[in-house]
Amino acid sequence: MRGLGLVLSNLKRRKLRTALTMLCIFVAFVLFGLLCALKEAFTAGVTVAGADRLIVRHKVSLIMLLPVTYGPRMEQVPGVSAAMHFTWFNGIYQNEPKNFFATMPVTPERFLDMYPEYVLPDDQKKIWLEKRAGAIVGRTLAERFNWKIGDRVPLTSPIWPHKSGGAWEFEIVGVYDGAEKGTDTSGFYFRYDYFDEGRAQGEGMVGWYGVRVNDPDHADAVARAIDAEFANSPYETKAEPEGAFAQGFVQQIGNVSTMLIAILSAVFFTILLVAGTTMAQAVRERTAEIGVLKAVGFGNGRVLGLVLAESLVMTAAGGLTGLGAAWLFTAQGSPVPAMLPVFYLPTDALIVGVGMVLALGIAAGLLPALSAMRLPVAVALRKHV
Repeated sequence: MRGLGLVLSNLKRRKLRTALTMLCIFVAFVLFGLLCALKEAFTAGVTVAGADRLIVRHKVSLIMLLPVTYGPRMEQVPGVSAAMHFTWFNGIYQNEPKNFFATMPVTPERFLDMYPEYVLPDDQKKIWLEKRAGAIVGRTLAERFNWKIGDRVPLTSPIWPHKSGGAWEFEIVGVYDGAEKGTDTSGFYFRYDYFDEGRAQGEGMVGWYGVRVNDPDHADAVARAIDAEFANSPYETKAEPEGAFAQGFVQQIGNVSTMLIAILSAVFFTILLVAGTTMAQAVRERTAEIGVLKAVGFGNGRVLGLVLAESLVMTAAGGLTGLGAAWLFTAQGSPVPAMLPVFYLPTDALIVGVGMVLALGIAAGLLPALSAMRLPVAVALRKHV
């Protein structure tokens, strides 16, 4: 306890300098936490992608459609256990472009069977199967607009206008949750039969297919077989693992991991210089006191420990507080749900952050601590004279 009191009293000697150094460390670790949450937002689709699922789209572009009749043909390909289709609806709520979210018509039973990460209570599933205009929404989306089961929601779509010329009318019959923390719960799913009957054009066409394979180890071979099935047809396909499909969207932004490492490396190198300089100045200012401590019986190891402890306390106060602030901010949910539906600080990032706090404390204090340990008593006391 006496050692801790000595460490704290040393940190209080230059309160402004210590506070500013801690503030720099605090900001660095807040930035670390937010960047990790941002990385998780961009790569969530890759993280939760099923190893046994493929995405099959038009060979030319995702925006080009495929016939709905392709589904049964894909299920005849050896190694395929199920196929179901999606179509991008681009629903807009209250005619406000900012009220945009992922909206897709699906076949309910096949959708819930192929994507078990979407958890819907059985009673709500039963109603969805019975109600033609029924729709299910993710928990995040329901909280965003304060929707509840039974609410009627009109949507407009610039891509798929209703044949009546008016808005599409839906009834919320279920709210799904994610089986995993990284699951996107900002989606709006409704029945394909209702969509196909109501759209003004494009009947019988869909956007892309999700395909489940029997053996994930043979996914690439199955993908090639699917593409071969529709080769030289008016609607050729491109099949790829679901994770690779999601990764393709992330790569349109850039290599998120590389950018994250580059930014954090620059930030932490700067913080290391700041914290190291602070500790070096503190040791130089206390040269005579260190000599006195050694003269009254403090061994080299104890002097080394005191300086390292001072560095660790300073970095821990700033770094752990910064990580806590980042966690509290991300725990409130995404600041832009339409763009970043998944936004949280992963546990492994917190563990890495704590390790970085300790590493920064040791790295910043090691050289000043070694200098203090090697300082001869006579030299230290001579400087005091």
